[in-house]
Amino acid sequence: MTAIAELIETTKTYYCLDCGVCTSSCPVSKVFPDFSPRQIIERSLYELEDPSDDTIWSCLTCAQCSVRCPADINFPEFIRLIRGEAISSGFEGQVTHNGMLQTISAIQTGNIKQNRKFWIEDGKISETGDIFFFVGCRPFFDVIFKDVDAGSIKGAQNILKILNTCGIEPVVSNDERCCGHDALWNGNEEKFKQLAQLNIDVIRASGAKKVVFSCPEGYDTFKNIYPRYFGELDFEPIHILDLLASKIDEGTLKFKEFQGTVTYHDPCRLGRLAGIYDAPRKLIDAIPGLELKEMPRSRENGVCCGTTGWKNCTSTSAQIRMERLAEAKDTGADKLVTACPKCQIHFRCTRSAFNLNMEIMDLYDLVADQLE
Repeated sequence: MTAIAELIETTKTYYCLDCGVCTSSCPVSKVFPDFSPRQIIERSLYELEDPSDDTIWSCLTCAQCSVRCPADINFPEFIRLIRGEAISSGFEGQVTHNGMLQTISAIQTGNIKQNRKFWIEDGKISETGDIFFFVGCRPFFDVIFKDVDAGSIKGAQNILKILNTCGIEPVVSNDERCCGHDALWNGNEEKFKQLAQLNIDVIRASGAKKVVFSCPEGYDTFKNIYPRYFGELDFEPIHILDLLASKIDEGTLKFKEFQGTVTYHDPCRLGRLAGIYDAPRKLIDAIPGLELKEMPRSRENGVCCGTTGWKNCTSTSAQIRMERLAEAKDTGADKLVTACPKCQIHFRCTRSAFNLNMEIMDLYDLVADQLE
């Protein structure tokens, strides 16, 4: 049995009905006809697919296909496994930004000393405690994406400000590593496992019982992927939006008035994969005077920002983002708000490159600015 035949058996891809719902749902297929989930599956079933196929790196793993599939086939997982075979065979997708992000995560698998807390100014943190704030890769983004004003460090500072306002002084560790999301979805399972084990060890050593995430990818990776490889965790992953929604119900968070309109972009990992749709909208609704104008494609129908894992960022990616920004503009909103640092970077990059007139804002900046 060939390697891909084994993947078909593992993922039950042979249940494919050949209906084409996957391809008709795919944002990449819409603008790049050479990519078709249906055809990749069909070629695989007939043992015609090959790990050297460049199109396997075009998949955004956004899950828009799999949540609609009548046969319940997990196409993103199938692609992830094929990518693993591709890497084993010496084939790899085109890295973006000169591979800096891949290099940074690779370095973090080793025994290194980091100053991951340099961004903390007047925020209050603890060395040990019940709640751990997993900052993720935000500290690196501002350096790499300085030209598009990534705003990731400002976002981290504002998240800490929000947590402090809730009476939480979280543990923040210099020994935290990349969560391994990109390594996993780009087919490098070994690197993922190394990073994951280091993170689990650090959190256990802190004594934390709950780990708060602002990054959708980090949250999904810890909550849904880590247990598959390491068993049940002895701490609970919590997304900060769920935490803040509960604080609004308790009356802990109160906001100043803000006159304006925003539209909200649902990140794929936060929405379709984690099912968090109501909490960000609850935060927006809690700010007096602020009006939310929804895009036609929102919630479970939200569209990916066009790139994942810092690979294959092409003209296809740019077109997906331009269409999304146009959709946001058509709502009449003043700002496009998102709760994902990567989405924010990708949208700001396209806005800058094509001189588009649309303000991109981190949801946590908006919330922090309006705190009473």
